Amino acid sequence: MPKALRDHLFELRAERKVTTEDLYRLKEWRESEPDAPDGLWVKDFGTFKICGEGKYPKTFLLRRQAAKGQRL
Repeated sequence: MPKALRDHLFELRAERKVTTEDLYRLKEWRESEPDAPDGLWVKDFGTFKICGEGKYPKTFLLRRQAAKGQRL
């Protein structure tokens, strides 16, 4: 993952109050090597959502925020 994108996600993590437990669930999901479509996608973890495009995540959303893309 490009450094600028990683830094952006860490800033959003703090701003959107994504917890350590949430990050652990995200880590486990990423380690399962999920297939991501070439276009927009979203993974709902219940307490937050992560949205991406292609192989990279792009942003964190709060639970109630609307997301665009294929649900994973």
